[in-house]
Amino acid sequence: MDSPQARHTQLTGVRSARLWLVLAAVLWSSSSFFMRLLLEPTPLGLHEPHLSPLQIAFFRGLFAGLVLIPLVSRAEVRFRPLMAGMVACFGVMSGLYMMALGLGPAANAILLQNSAPVWVFAIGVGFLGEKADRRNWQTVLVAMTGAAIIVAGNWPRGLAPDEQAKQVEILLMATGSGMAYAGVILFLSALRAESSAWLSVLNLIGSAGCVAVYACATRDPAGMVAWLTAPTAAQLLFLAVFGATQMAAPYFLFARGLRTVGPQEAGIITLLEPLLNPLWAYLIAPDKETPTGWTWLGGGVLMAALAWRYAPRRGRAGEGATAASSA
Repeated sequence: MDSPQARHTQLTGVRSARLWLVLAAVLWSSSSFFMRLLLEPTPLGLHEPHLSPLQIAFFRGLFAGLVLIPLVSRAEVRFRPLMAGMVACFGVMSGLYMMALGLGPAANAILLQNSAPVWVFAIGVGFLGEKADRRNWQTVLVAMTGAAIIVAGNWPRGLAPDEQAKQVEILLMATGSGMAYAGVILFLSALRAESSAWLSVLNLIGSAGCVAVYACATRDPAGMVAWLTAPTAAQLLFLAVFGATQMAAPYFLFARGLRTVGPQEAGIITLLEPLLNPLWAYLIAPDKETPTGWTWLGGGVLMAALAWRYAPRRGRAGEGATAASSA
């Protein structure tokens, strides 16, 4: 039986890990803020020349990875077969999410990407033999009900067939991003013994590489050169800040948190991101990104699910640490 001091140390470690995950979610949520500054006319003038979502994804991932390289020691640099799958999932997630965020409403993109906890549960319990904590399952079901309310309430209606098809395509991109995000979570959990900084560098620079390969496959050499040299100096500086703040820091914190907290709980905690992301977008483009009543209702359900998950339970002291360790 663990001593009181050992249990206290365990609980402290779990609380710290949860804090890293909360901070990661807050920083992740700023993606719509940065994207809208790059795509919408503002006094900063960063919307000209126009950059496609994939261009933004490439430079964001590249700069984010470069920022973290100094944190990686030579001894931490090693390759395992699982890392290839992790990088592939990360690249798909990043590309699809940025396209959905750049082409459609921020709320739909981020909420569908954060369907990841459902996929984590389905894969972990159905295929990997993980135990399902009942409270986690109930939390995810309630949280995803909130997400469903937002998406169903904001579903495009009365549009021309071409526009309707475009909106459905955007929603499918966001959903695919959520499935890929679940893969990232599971791979990071399986690689928790590796350096957080090294895993983050692999993912970030690897995602930039995946986007670049796709761009090369769809352009001739002259078009690719133009694609790479399109950003101005001001845009490149902004993209570097974007990558460091919204990608490098949160993914490092996320990988660090997954050393202690299981993938199921980590996915639940990061549901804070879809609550904050639409608000960032609203600050930049209130005429396009004003949350609807359905968004507020679904967001309230999401917040209630998170509050209920972490409400103290009488007579179950220390259960949070146990659940996090066994997930």
